[in-house]
Amino acid sequence: MNSFAAIDFEIANGYRTSICSVGIIIVRNGEIIEKIYRLIRPEPEYYWRSFTKIHGLTLEDTENAEIFPAVWAEIAPKIEGLPLVAHNSAFDEGCLRAVHKMYQMDYPNYEFHCTVRASRKVFGKKLPNHKLPTVALHCGFDLTNHHNALADAEACAYIYRSIVL
Repeated sequence: MNSFAAIDFEIANGYRTSICSVGIIIVRNGEIIEKIYRLIRPEPEYYWRSFTKIHGLTLEDTENAEIFPAVWAEIAPKIEGLPLVAHNSAFDEGCLRAVHKMYQMDYPNYEFHCTVRASRKVFGKKLPNHKLPTVALHCGFDLTNHHNALADAEACAYIYRSIVL
């Protein structure tokens, strides 16, 4: 599987529907062909301070952003037919399913692959943990902007190309 889309969401609060940013790296034939980063107006539209401390985004950053359906209408055709890859894919897939349900959008049953599971399988106890920065660094990718959705998606794509392809 040398064509895929690595994806990462950041959320504003404890609700998986509160996606406030998305990063996507589209890989075709093993090469990155497109990078997408979008801010999204979250639903519900408020931020927990603890989440802002993690990713740095605030209500002011997204108050004029488009809502998820508008952003996804641009992204969906670009990733159509591609498997999605995420670090801890249960989280990202859960967000994607939740926001599709909330906005009453048809969910096309995206195929997800998880780089955490792949890392555990390939590296096992060789690593102190299987967090994204640890695995990325072990694979030769320096993730200096962790919790930026695009940077995290790029790290995930690098990991996937390194240990799965």
